[in-house]
Amino acid sequence: MIIALATPRRATSIDEALETIHRQVAEAAKHSAKIVCFPEAYLPGLRGLDFEVPAFDEVQQARSLQAVAQWARECKIAIILSMEWLTGGCRQIAAVVFDADGVMLGVQTKNQLDPTEEAWYVPGQTRQMFEINGLKFGIAICHEAFRYPETVRWAAVRGAQVVFHPHCTGSDQTGSQPTQWGSPSGPYYEKAMMCRGLENTIYFASVNYAFRYQVSATTLISPSGECLTSLPYGEEGVLVHDIDLKAATGLLASRFAPERYQQAD
Repeated sequence: MIIALATPRRATSIDEALETIHRQVAEAAKHSAKIVCFPEAYLPGLRGLDFEVPAFDEVQQARSLQAVAQWARECKIAIILSMEWLTGGCRQIAAVVFDADGVMLGVQTKNQLDPTEEAWYVPGQTRQMFEINGLKFGIAICHEAFRYPETVRWAAVRGAQVVFHPHCTGSDQTGSQPTQWGSPSGPYYEKAMMCRGLENTIYFASVNYAFRYQVSATTLISPSGECLTSLPYGEEGVLVHDIDLKAATGLLASRFAPERYQQAD
């Protein structure tokens, strides 16, 4: 199963974002990928950071969903589009999943918000599993998987072979560029990616923006916790890799025994 992780630069308009999505979906399909995932809230951008986010309303949401569904059909590829989700007058961070026929299979919301996001978004309440061409997967968005590993285990114990992890760390304005993936002196993000794969015996596919000062790389982690491949920091591109679904046994996740966590009297 070939999967792809799209790493775009921050877009300054909805039209620019849609053009980039179309281009990177086509590139992933050209390399025979069956599914491609985009970073956190790529449409219209994650609020509360050091860049302006374009206006985004229900009309823009509907237009974007229609366009992405069409590109999935045209390119014959499933798409995980992380975007702002407008529902009931509220804004959520979510990942919308389309199959290769352009059918929307569901929406996974971000349910564990970072404290800084609560001024902009409301959390979701449910989790769900997805399946594409025999690939079973879940989605955990940024802060969820970095700080709440149970969001990844939830999918792993239900048979997920991959958990996709749209995230957003870094800045185009300030910071420094890492020089070594998983450096002991670097931030914990990439080390957490390794843990999420190893502790569940599944693939962990983490995808970031191509920021000028990118804190963590777009990375694919193996079920043994190894970094299989990553994109260079700060470079826009599409990471494509062939994964062995049989290697994602979920062994360690399947041994989770919640009945052994009863509080002693």
